[in-house]
Amino acid sequence: MFWPMLAIALGFLGIAVLGILGIKVFIEAQRLGREVARTAERVGRAAEDLERAATGLARAGETLR
Repeated sequence: MFWPMLAIALGFLGIAVLGILGIKVFIEAQRLGREVARTAERVGRAAEDLERAATGLARAGETLR
């Protein structure tokens, strides 16, 4: 009777550990998603700034050497 109870307890413990690790992975994936969104927004702003600067140079007729 001892071995079946031990097997059940260890099985439950294993499932609990996997659940906790799954929650940690989910939280980190959300954090990564937010960071990617922030970075994409920064890249978009930088592209807009570059486009404005290039437009200004084109109007002035200047070239980069």
